[in-house]
Amino acid sequence: MGSVVSDLIEKISPNYKEGPAAEHTLVYDSAVETLEPVYFFIIDLMADMGLKTEKLIDNFSSSPGSGHFAELGQRATIMQNQASKIMGDINTVLRSVLNIVYDLKEFRTRLQSYDDLKNPSKKEGAILSLKQIWMDKVDIQKGNSSIKAMALGQSGFVTLIDAFLASKDENHAKSLDLNERVKRILIPRIAEFNIWLKQSEQELRKRYELERNYLKSQVNSLKLYSRWVKPYLRAAYDLESKENLREPALVKTFNTIMLNLTLIGKREINPKDAAMEGLIPKDFAKESIYKKMRKYYSCILVEFTFRGIPQRISQQSHFTFGGKADITFKAYALNEDELNKLNRELEKSDLEDVLKLIEGATDESLNQLQEEINSFLNEKEEKEKEKEQKDTSNPFLALFGYYNKKEEKKEAPKKDNKEDKPITKDNWVEKTHLRPLAEEGATSTAMALFDIYKKSHGMASYT
Repeated sequence: MGSVVSDLIEKISPNYKEGPAAEHTLVYDSAVETLEPVYFFIIDLMADMGLKTEKLIDNFSSSPGSGHFAELGQRATIMQNQASKIMGDINTVLRSVLNIVYDLKEFRTRLQSYDDLKNPSKKEGAILSLKQIWMDKVDIQKGNSSIKAMALGQSGFVTLIDAFLASKDENHAKSLDLNERVKRILIPRIAEFNIWLKQSEQELRKRYELERNYLKSQVNSLKLYSRWVKPYLRAAYDLESKENLREPALVKTFNTIMLNLTLIGKREINPKDAAMEGLIPKDFAKESIYKKMRKYYSCILVEFTFRGIPQRISQQSHFTFGGKADITFKAYALNEDELNKLNRELEKSDLEDVLKLIEGATDESLNQLQEEINSFLNEKEEKEKEKEQKDTSNPFLALFGYYNKKEEKKEAPKKDNKEDKPITKDNWVEKTHLRPLAEEGATSTAMALFDIYKKSHGMASYT
């Protein structure tokens, strides 16, 4: 695993098909001293040399018979169980959001009829629609004495449904050409309908507001659960022992561990300072020139391959590692496009696939319903805007150049798929000046790291 990043760099940058600009390897073997001092000494040394250090790879493999394997296996199981529990909660809340959205759509359809009552051109159709709902939902509960049951099942009441739909109020019902038996049934039903009409609108609007507030809380809960589950998934992934079946050092019954760590240290090249020092032509000190160029970095890749014996510290659940460490320093000069491409390639892992599945279960599902969810959650704001826009015809505003303007719809920003774009080749300036300058800095820094470490630990040095 230690050469994964090197292989990626050779694949991304055509300048390093034959390998890094410089490479130095040292081997440190001590069963007594642990890996931590070696690791942190190099990190601190890189920081002292002005390198911004990041960890790219951190993998381990334990032999199945070791205590370290059992300990981390238990911790991973706890993380997996917790993640599984939260995922169940996410599915429950997501189903709830879907049900609320469909309920709100039904409520909105019902409320539209009440809104149409205020419109003279739509009032008649709205009344007929509400009367049908009242007969189907409320009056039908009276059984054989309901309007529909009497009209369809009893002689003498055939005209009852038509009379009910045609009657505007009790007084209008009295004036209709109907026999007295039908009128005695019709008039109280119209009174009941008018009472229901007022009360049902109030209740439906209250229920609609409650459902809207509940939708908002459920959407927030869904986003919260999605944020909570990611650390557990990441921890469970990090605690997994990577399969390394052909590694000869990992004997099943031995107490052995293999660690693979890869660091990268970056230091940006400043063309202006380099020009002032005479390292490159003085024209590069002009802002109009160096602002147009890509950023170049002196990069040091530090790869650790550690084989050790984990030892538990007294009764604590922590382990120390003593053994053999192979440390390799590699020098590269990379521009910002190559570094971005390297980061994207490294992000393509099983963990990222899992996290994308979580986002697919929440973010993508919400995005498909986002228009409808927003239409419910932002309904009040839209109504207030409509009220404000109704009376804006002030003739004096035209004197100042103000006219009613239609609100422009904001288009969603298009995602720029940078992954598919090939990296632009170095131009003449970058090829002949910036990359050689960055490469020279990386080569000298890699040698300095290697040499200083050896001198600090009493090893033979070349200088």
